[in-house]
Amino acid sequence: MTTKKVCLVTGASSGIGKEIAKELLQAGFIVYAAARRVEKMSDLQDLGAVTLKMDITQEADIVAAVSQIQQSSGGVDILVNNAGFGSYGAMEDTSIDDARYQFEVNIFGLARVTQLVLPYMREKRDGAIVNISSMGGKMYTPLGSWYHATKHALEAWSDCLRFELSPFNIDVIIIEPGIIVTEFGSTMLEPMMRRSGNSAYSEIAHKLEKATKASYEEGSGSPPSLIAKTVMSAINSNRPKTRYAVGYLAKPMIFLRKWLPDRMFDWVLSRSL
Repeated sequence: MTTKKVCLVTGASSGIGKEIAKELLQAGFIVYAAARRVEKMSDLQDLGAVTLKMDITQEADIVAAVSQIQQSSGGVDILVNNAGFGSYGAMEDTSIDDARYQFEVNIFGLARVTQLVLPYMREKRDGAIVNISSMGGKMYTPLGSWYHATKHALEAWSDCLRFELSPFNIDVIIIEPGIIVTEFGSTMLEPMMRRSGNSAYSEIAHKLEKATKASYEEGSGSPPSLIAKTVMSAINSNRPKTRYAVGYLAKPMIFLRKWLPDRMFDWVLSRSL
């Protein structure tokens, strides 16, 4: 067993997850970095992380990863639920199987990891669960119905969990990134255009493709290191905030969604395309 705090970061093979893992390593934590693409985490291994191959949708992978941590380090003190992706395309054009997979990754896999690490935290009466949500958990964008559904669900799930775990001194922290320069933009575009690029929704699909490229590929977004530093600040706080909206457009878009009537916000979105 170890006296250093043990962190598990999911989705650590690139982008935000990798930057969070690096930040935690630099701060002296014991870091377990989990992802499907374990070959993409050799740099984290060189920095001292223990890399785990884990598909967040596979029960056997999740159980094996958490069991390895328990055997080697006792358990997880800080869980960063970062694994996730954005499945875009018109709701009508998206198969229910694809919609289910979006929920499996962004909600159910995340929930299963959390279930398995909680007994250790409860026994110690100490711990932190950091859920990487999105500004999309508080607002919406065109053709993102299934993605936004998962992020809105994550927000509510996290709120309930925070209340349940408060008696055990376990913090539940929600991070709501804005536009961050990662693989998110590129990985959402190909499936979106395959689904809706030539459908009845092709006009809006092509507009959204152009807007997304401008945001993610032309330097408008914030660096993933900004999210990593926010996570570090939150877990080092004696009383962290329940939510951190951070990164390009996060605060203004959440503010607009909160205060504008629905149809007025629809108009704002239409003007951004």
